[in-house]
Amino acid sequence: MYRLSILFLGLILAGPSAYSQSGELTRDGARTDKKLEARLRPLIDSFHGVAGCYVRNLKTNKEVAINADTIFPTASIIKVPIMVGIFDKINQGVYKYHQPLVYRDSLARKGSGLMQFFKDSTPTDLQTAIVLMITHSDNASAVWCEKMAGGGLAINAWLDAHGFKDTRLNNRTPGREPNRQLYGWGQTTPREMARLVTLIRDGGAVSPAASQTMYRIMTQVFWNEYALSAIPPYVQAASKQGMVDDSRSEVLLVNAPHGDYVFYIATKNNKDQRWVSDNEAWQLARKVSALLWEYFEPRSKWKPAPVIE
Repeated sequence: MYRLSILFLGLILAGPSAYSQSGELTRDGARTDKKLEARLRPLIDSFHGVAGCYVRNLKTNKEVAINADTIFPTASIIKVPIMVGIFDKINQGVYKYHQPLVYRDSLARKGSGLMQFFKDSTPTDLQTAIVLMITHSDNASAVWCEKMAGGGLAINAWLDAHGFKDTRLNNRTPGREPNRQLYGWGQTTPREMARLVTLIRDGGAVSPAASQTMYRIMTQVFWNEYALSAIPPYVQAASKQGMVDDSRSEVLLVNAPHGDYVFYIATKNNKDQRWVSDNEAWQLARKVSALLWEYFEPRSKWKPAPVIE
């Protein structure tokens, strides 16, 4: 009885973490997949810059965390929290999903997306803005949705209230200029963004209806030449990509036949800043994604076909 009491006391002092079956202390009750970590770590450690990776098998509850709590720039991946923010406003009754809108030239933003090419006074709606923001990573619609969601203060308040301590929108947000200088539009950690996408999959972001709609949108992404290219085209995956010169990152939740898995591959301070298909960060994303598919679906005989550009 005395030994059991000591063991119980030790578990209490361990806080929110839990011991794995091997006695190894991990976060959120997950067990570290040492075999997978041994295969992933050489890819992450050999990157010319700073790379981080978080992987979680949502069926077995095993994880790999390499620099998973390091803060990285999100670039366009901040559009996932913006999407959550605008759906929160829809859920509150502030807007309707199909609410009519009128595009103005003042909303135009350079970079990715289609809305910047709309003519001034073009009729559109909120659904179109949200879908373009995620599927085509549209910058104009993202800034529009950001404003309608209440800006960075409102979006960051939602994140904070739901336990996200490092994921934040920095641009146009009072008090966050130092963070904008360091990380740009937004910041996150591999663990936190993987958790946010998992929350959406599980129906826990805003509402079950909002989560299902958000997840459907995230499965229709146009930017499929990177981590998505290492997954069979007939397997559904929700994803978002973020790309600037010195930081390229991706989050994917794969609805694999033998169990869903989520991963976030992040890079910063990239030495290779070329915008070509064999950029080192994009190669890393493909390698990590291919390794995970083979690891979690070892009986799959699918391989990416040779690409002819």
